[in-house]
Amino acid sequence: MNTGESFIAHLVELRNRLLHAVVAVLLVFICLFPWASNLYTFLAQPLLAKLPKGGQMIATDVTTPFLVPLKVALMAAFLIALPYILYQIWRFVAPGLYTHEKRLVWPLIIASTTLFFCGMAFAYFVVFPVVFGFITSSAPLGVAVMTDIDKYLSFVLSMFMAFGITFQVPVAVVLLVRMGFVTVAKLREIRPYVVVGAFVVGAIFTPPDVVSQFMLAMPLWLLYEAGIVVASWGRKNKIIKEA
Repeated sequence: MNTGESFIAHLVELRNRLLHAVVAVLLVFICLFPWASNLYTFLAQPLLAKLPKGGQMIATDVTTPFLVPLKVALMAAFLIALPYILYQIWRFVAPGLYTHEKRLVWPLIIASTTLFFCGMAFAYFVVFPVVFGFITSSAPLGVAVMTDIDKYLSFVLSMFMAFGITFQVPVAVVLLVRMGFVTVAKLREIRPYVVVGAFVVGAIFTPPDVVSQFMLAMPLWLLYEAGIVVASWGRKNKIIKEA
């Protein structure tokens, strides 16, 4: 097979894998569609629980009450189908990997996906109640807190992304050590800078209140420490096997 035919074959394979992934998301979305409004209610529960008696959320655009729950259902469909999507990605890249790389990829994919979900769960169950309680209690007298449902969704998605990515720190640390870009000793040496950087990241990617910034910065630092522990443990095992 010449270079041109090989390139076309890769494009066809990529198209098939993408098609499988899109079909999987659509099938799950169709199943979730009847409960789209319920899914949004569940997503909004941390804020609804903190609103004053009689408080409610609002929709300022004509199509928002219909489109926003659909977005939530689509997001949930993507998350549910994510393991299958990752499997399709694996099927596409696996033929080009060496045996030792294949052994490393699956644990990293599983760990990365699990940590991302853990980050989202941490944001929903721990951060949101604290942040929304702080925000609603800080409203000036006479100001009714009524959040637009579309803006709430945008805020929640940004927080999910921030905490999901933050929880990838142990994977990133282990990869850097495993690939030889940095040593465990160097990671321990730069620890003070990481702590400062964690609070800077918390200030950038969270609302302008100390509570949410602290609740992003602390997990970021602790996950960095966890990454050092795992990388150090993996390094010791490698030395023992080579001895």
